[in-house]
Amino acid sequence: MRILTLAALSLVATSFVAHAEPLQDRWNLNDLYASSTAWDADAATLRAQLGDVQGCKGQLGASPARFKTCMDLLDAARKRFERLAVYASEEHNQDTGDNAGLEISQRAQILGSQFEQAQAFVSPEILALGKTTVDGFLAKDNSLSIYRHGLDSILRRAPHTLDAAGEGLVAQFGLASDAAESTFTMLSTADMLWPKVTLSDGKTVTLDQSAYTKYRAVQNRADRKLVMDAFFAKYKQFEHTFGSTLYSQMKIDSVEAKVHRYPDVITQAMDRSAIPTAVYDTLIRQANANLPTLHRYFRLRAKMLGVTDMHYYDIYPPLVKADRKYSLADAKRLTLEAVAPLGPDYVAAMKQGFDNRWMDAYPRPHKLSGAHMAGAAYDVHPYVLLNFNNDYESVTTVAHEWGHAMHSVLANKTQPFATAHYPIFIAEIASTFNEALLLDHMLKIAKSDDERLLYLGSALETLRGTYFRQAMFAEFERDVHAKVDKGEALSGGALSKIYGDILRRYHGQAQGIVTIDDVDTVEWAYIPHFYNSFYVYQYATSIAASSLFADGVLKNQPGARERYLGLLRSGGSDDPYELVKRAGVDLASPAPYQSIAARMDRIMDEIEAIRARQAKH
Repeated sequence: MRILTLAALSLVATSFVAHAEPLQDRWNLNDLYASSTAWDADAATLRAQLGDVQGCKGQLGASPARFKTCMDLLDAARKRFERLAVYASEEHNQDTGDNAGLEISQRAQILGSQFEQAQAFVSPEILALGKTTVDGFLAKDNSLSIYRHGLDSILRRAPHTLDAAGEGLVAQFGLASDAAESTFTMLSTADMLWPKVTLSDGKTVTLDQSAYTKYRAVQNRADRKLVMDAFFAKYKQFEHTFGSTLYSQMKIDSVEAKVHRYPDVITQAMDRSAIPTAVYDTLIRQANANLPTLHRYFRLRAKMLGVTDMHYYDIYPPLVKADRKYSLADAKRLTLEAVAPLGPDYVAAMKQGFDNRWMDAYPRPHKLSGAHMAGAAYDVHPYVLLNFNNDYESVTTVAHEWGHAMHSVLANKTQPFATAHYPIFIAEIASTFNEALLLDHMLKIAKSDDERLLYLGSALETLRGTYFRQAMFAEFERDVHAKVDKGEALSGGALSKIYGDILRRYHGQAQGIVTIDDVDTVEWAYIPHFYNSFYVYQYATSIAASSLFADGVLKNQPGARERYLGLLRSGGSDDPYELVKRAGVDLASPAPYQSIAARMDRIMDEIEAIRARQAKH
């Protein structure tokens, strides 16, 4: 079972910087368990609970009372497992080189497999009972209403659910289902021998993932090329291995889809949360229709960087050079100020998290790269992992991840555990919404046109990376999974060819806009999210939705704030597509995606107006 962690939209790490790291800026996992011994004791309690769950096998239809007892047992076991899993995952993530952390993470994975096996009979038995009987049980006992959405979801998936023996067998194989992802993670975070490069200032750096993220954005163009070429050359060296791991993951996904009688992996992935495939199709169709806006951005970027032959290594340096550093305290303050339009209760709850060690802020050797939020420990609080690097992008990451954290706070406070967990389809709305509020706040307090250009440029890059880049990833996933579903073989080289063709189309190489060098086409091997099939598209759909929600809140449109907060409080109480649509945005229609392109065009209009004004002086 995968543990839900919500990664930062850049999908990359920030660089390691030496910090005198205050205890206040390290999270306190003791809020979950005082020690690994306490974790072991609770794991033993879970195993006992799983025995009780197994005791319900064959008894779900005995009576409404027995049905309720069994549903409550399953709910309690799941809640305990999620808490155990968050602790184990974050214990490992804070130091991936620590064997103790790795071992407890592996034990949690084993527990997850045991949990899935123990409850494998539940869906088949509910299906055997049928909708009429289940509805009758719910009518006789109002306390069962918290399980209604989950039960309806099970009944909806009746054509794709095996009998108890079949689901039990699938659950047993679940223990090995993340083998490819685990291999990828260990190779790319712990075992890679990273290249060393000497930059133009004479500094020699080791290009691990963190350093790559930092140095690909330097001002010196020759250094950028050196960094990107060396970094992707290392991945190219392992192209066969990374190709094998990703191909293995896709084959596992394809087999699971076929076993559950789906025509392909994408249909199964979308059906898990009852999201219409029209959402995915519309996203990719609109992303391609809006490529002229993306290409306009690249042309503007080339002008602002002063280059005439734009290359892929030119897409990361900031449009405006900014030497200003932001402390973590600055980031917290600015984020709290930015989210003020959501009301004092929202601000106070976020501040509580800032003040009570819910976050691990700074990079360290062997700490997991990137940023994420884990909010599944229902009775405790969310945990936020950052790699704060004192730049403005780090500030935006604080706003982003705490958008996730506050989503969990509101959902957990409002919903029972059974409906508190929200899917990624909604989750990324909360994070990118906070980024939109931060941009609005920073533009209001900016003291100069240069400062405004910094924030506008950062916003443009966020929109590119979150909308167009994720849509590009989504198109790659759709195409490669389709080949595996048809039984075709895919080598690392073949994956690079498919990815390269899409990469060049999105970046307008044929139109002479951005040149993609051959070494860049192995970038797919660097993206961890491909091991969680059909995941990244939700970043793109979410930022399209959050832009519309944020616009309504910032314009004080009647009811806009309450509709948005109501969406967050709803957790997973209904199908996510329907919850978002009910709040005012239909993600199966072109409108949200056209709106995000229009927003990029408006920002570029403002940048060009500032540049024209500056040129006159």
